[in-house]
Amino acid sequence: MSGKVVIFNHPLIHHKLSLIRNENTNTKDFRQTVSEIGGLMAYEVTRDLKTIEVEVKTPIAIARTKQLANDVVLVPILRAGLGMIEGIMNLIPTAKVGHVGLYRDEETLEIHTYYAKFPDIISKSTVMIVDPMLATGGSLIKAIDLVKATGAKDIIYVGLVGAPEGVNRVVEAHPDVSIFLAALDEKLNEKGYIVPGLGDCGDRLFGTK
Repeated sequence: MSGKVVIFNHPLIHHKLSLIRNENTNTKDFRQTVSEIGGLMAYEVTRDLKTIEVEVKTPIAIARTKQLANDVVLVPILRAGLGMIEGIMNLIPTAKVGHVGLYRDEETLEIHTYYAKFPDIISKSTVMIVDPMLATGGSLIKAIDLVKATGAKDIIYVGLVGAPEGVNRVVEAHPDVSIFLAALDEKLNEKGYIVPGLGDCGDRLFGTK
C-alpha cells in the first residue's frame, strides 16, 4: 500500500495559518487557532476512511446507510501534538487517544522514547499521528516505528507546517504512510527550524517562552 502527500489549499486554513505564523499572536489565540485548523484538516483527512453498509430503523422505515468500518486512534507526539487533538476530536468524538513522548540526544542526535501508551484496539484501527511541525522528520519516523510495532497498518500523519527535507525523509522511511499538511514551507535553517515556519509550536501553545 502506498501513501500520499497532501498539502491543503483551503482559504480558511490559509487564513488561520496566517494568524499562528504571526509572532504577535498571543498564547490563547494561538492555541485556539491551532485547534481550529486541526478540526478543519480532519474533515478532509477522513474523506477516504473505510465504511461498511448497515441498516438502521428510522421513525419512518429501514434505511440502508454507512458507518465507519474501523475505530480511529489519535496519537499526538508530546507535547505540541496535543494542541491539535481537541479540534480533531470535535469531529470524531469516539476516537481513542494514545500518546508518544520523544526526546533527542544532543550528542548523538538519536531519537529516544520516554513515553508510549496506546489503546488496546490500535492494531485494528485507523491511526492518526498528530504533530504540528514536520521538520527533520526524525521524531515522526520514530513515532511511526512505535505505532507499527503494535501491529497497526492503517496510519496517517496530520500536521500543520512541513519542510521538504522532513517530508522526503518520512516518505523514504515509510512510503505506506499518508502525509497531510496545512502548508509546505521553504526549507530548514541551520538550527533545524522550518523557514518561515511559526517558531516553536510547543512553546507558543503552552506559553513556555
